[in-house]
Amino acid sequence: MINLLELYVKLGGLVLVGFIVGRKLPVTIPTHLGQFLFWVGVPISIVSFLRQSSLSGQIWIAPAIAYLAILLGGFLAWLGIKAQAYFKNTVPQQSTQASLILAAMLGNTGYLGFPITLAMVGKEYFAWALFYDLLGSFPGTYGLGVLLAARFGGGVHNHWQIAKSILINPALWGFGFGLLFRQATIPTVAEFWLEKFAWSVVTLSLMLIGMRLALLKSWGSLPQAGMSLGIKMLLVPLILGSMLPLFGLTGAIAKVIVLQMAMPPAFATLVIAETFNLDRDLAVSALAAGAIVLLVTLPLWLWLF
Repeated sequence: MINLLELYVKLGGLVLVGFIVGRKLPVTIPTHLGQFLFWVGVPISIVSFLRQSSLSGQIWIAPAIAYLAILLGGFLAWLGIKAQAYFKNTVPQQSTQASLILAAMLGNTGYLGFPITLAMVGKEYFAWALFYDLLGSFPGTYGLGVLLAARFGGGVHNHWQIAKSILINPALWGFGFGLLFRQATIPTVAEFWLEKFAWSVVTLSLMLIGMRLALLKSWGSLPQAGMSLGIKMLLVPLILGSMLPLFGLTGAIAKVIVLQMAMPPAFATLVIAETFNLDRDLAVSALAAGAIVLLVTLPLWLWLF
């Protein structure tokens, strides 16, 4: 309980600071901060945390479970849309259907999942969160997520640009370099400052979430977003979390996986919605509400697992 309260104070405080600052600073500041974290901060922090993480033989299961969570979320959202059409005799527009499915599939396993994992489980098992995000969530988002958006949306899109954005992702390159660099010996001073920089990136990432939330204006699609949030943050982690012992995953490792599965919708859902002319209001509502719902669901998962 004490750890959870400390987490709420730290997470909530940093996100709140970002929210307050984000309402006063120019809109370009969050953009520049996001670019710095994307190109420099996150890759270096990944290298640092990988040096302190334990890589067990089963760790490759993490991205496989991420794909299962993505597919299960999408399938349940599709069933929900069909049930709505059957019982209420109403069918959402295709752009709204796509946003509903994306919000149920894709989670914020990086900027939000990483600091929560570090705070509640520690650095020893952080590699499981990295594998889940970089080899599971990230390809799922910009692979399956974009394909779904292209199928339902009407935006102009270049498939080569999509492929290139995946290949040049600096976090993925930082992940690869970090795996090679894990056993390298570096001066104690360099190790010390590398770790300090990594934790500073975590702090800035949480503040960036607050800044972005400060720019979200619409809550009009909240009732529809509720279905996606229920699937993404309750049903999927409950169903797959209860199956983790079948994969031999228990204890702290299972907790990491469940926490990643239970994260609210990713900011990438809004990026994709804007790119492919999907339902932007629904994506915005799901993001904002998901961040609040997490305060309620997080203790539940920590208690169950």
